[in-house]
Amino acid sequence: MAPHLPRATRSSSAMRERYRHLTALITFTRGLDVTPQSFDVAIIGYGPVGVTAANLLGQMGLDVVVVERDADIYNRARAISTDEEVLRIWQQIGLAERLKEDMLSDRPINFVDHRGVSFLSFVPKHRGHGHPPQLFIYQPALEKVLRDGVDRFPNVEVLLEHECLRVRQDADHVELMLADLRTDEFTRLRASYVIAADGGSSSTRGQLGIGFEGKTYEDRWVVIDTEVVKEWPTHDRLRFHCDPARPAVDCPTPLGHHRWEFPVLPGEDEKELVSPAAVWRLLERQGVTEAEVKVLRAVVYSHHVRFADRWRVGRIFLAGDAAHVMPPWIGEGMASGVRDVANLCWKLHAVLTGSLPESLLDSYAEERKPHVREMTSRAVFFGRVITERRRVITALRNPAFRFGDKLPRLGTYMREFGWFPKSHFATGFRSRITHAALGWQIPQPWVLSETGRRERLDDVTGNQWALLHVGQSHAFHDWTEAGVAAFELKPSGSSAAPQRVVDLDGSLLVWMKAKGATAVVVRPDGYVYAAAGAGKKLPPPPAELHAATRLRVMPDTATQGLSITHLHSHFAEGTS
Repeated sequence: MAPHLPRATRSSSAMRERYRHLTALITFTRGLDVTPQSFDVAIIGYGPVGVTAANLLGQMGLDVVVVERDADIYNRARAISTDEEVLRIWQQIGLAERLKEDMLSDRPINFVDHRGVSFLSFVPKHRGHGHPPQLFIYQPALEKVLRDGVDRFPNVEVLLEHECLRVRQDADHVELMLADLRTDEFTRLRASYVIAADGGSSSTRGQLGIGFEGKTYEDRWVVIDTEVVKEWPTHDRLRFHCDPARPAVDCPTPLGHHRWEFPVLPGEDEKELVSPAAVWRLLERQGVTEAEVKVLRAVVYSHHVRFADRWRVGRIFLAGDAAHVMPPWIGEGMASGVRDVANLCWKLHAVLTGSLPESLLDSYAEERKPHVREMTSRAVFFGRVITERRRVITALRNPAFRFGDKLPRLGTYMREFGWFPKSHFATGFRSRITHAALGWQIPQPWVLSETGRRERLDDVTGNQWALLHVGQSHAFHDWTEAGVAAFELKPSGSSAAPQRVVDLDGSLLVWMKAKGATAVVVRPDGYVYAAAGAGKKLPPPPAELHAATRLRVMPDTATQGLSITHLHSHFAEGTS
């Protein structure tokens, strides 16, 4: 376990004075004969993105420090939904089932007109990742579970009420200057790499001089969070009120909460609009009174579209809102940040352990930026559909959706979340020998493992490099010599055997057939690095690859019945 950080012995009497003389203080502390504590990775920011990174890196056995200026979890819900891909990431750290206990899934989505009549209604269908396709969350509860997860790892040091005042890097490390907001003291630490997950107003991004270009929409929105007192007929579904007079979003959130969002119309006073009287006027327009809910908060905010000019400066990486922000219409803001660190963390581990060269890190932004931009574009389009106020257009929109829902292909596209771009990268860290499967994340079926247990695929492969083949003659000894585990993929009804997994629902076998692949090599994040069809040679592994020993998969707290304390002691036994 990393020891507590040393504190500088001199500080000014007040924060304002301390900031004013910061330059002098940095010069002074550099002269101290104290070697700063060193870590593999420092994470700035401890929201959903930062805490996910801390769990991932902690499980990988790296020495990590987290720097967070707030004393506790932000007690107001911001993000309200996530998806199956993100649950698959949280599955890696053994927390997916516990998190799902506090989520709502399989809820209907309704688009209703100005009369409250539905013109499109469906329950989203899954996309093959092994979890429900859409889940509604209560963010403070979610963050609590993720932070409890970090407590399992003695190699992760968490510094709450600390602010990173300055980052400074050279060829082999980054130095961070921290202020302890409780004691008015300073300290320094070093890290080989830094993940800045410190939000849309990221001070780290500002220090690095990175531009944050984009657009702020003129529309301002009132967000009303409530506690449910008495349920009403439509309390359990997400409803988009496509009313040109005043669009609205009506969304269930778990643990007895519900949220509404309304635009601020021209001429309305924002301060008056969040007053108790105005809030109840808005809710009563939806047929909801004090008998059904208790108002917890009402705030006004703007929608933004922003992209950082660069996501990496040397050894410092931006992730989540520090790198990009998007409107909330498809609930993918937080999810995109979690995908960022899932892409980045295994690469940092590979570089720090010497299993791949440092140039691997260049692929982070190359792979993530296109998907984030496409997701943002879809969110903007979706928002326009919902908030359209021109009555002529809405008069055409509603019957068009009703008709389209009845058409086989278009209806399927809408019901199966066709407007969500699937995770894929056309360039990045993948084989140069092209194949239709390259850059795609493989489905995650339930499988029969080599020991005969029914498990999810990622739990069998251990989220490490893995080679899956359907039994055709493929020469892949160069992959196994590099430390990559090979598994023969068999159809349902086959028996368990060493180095074999049985695809119980057939989804991965169907996917591979559709892609023309009889063998695929997947990276630790589940994306295909290399593939080959029948009679074709599998491309060679990347130069310098020395695949890490399979990490211990953290048992899921819900399915294994283990407490966080139990998990902590379990992990402390070792991570070989």
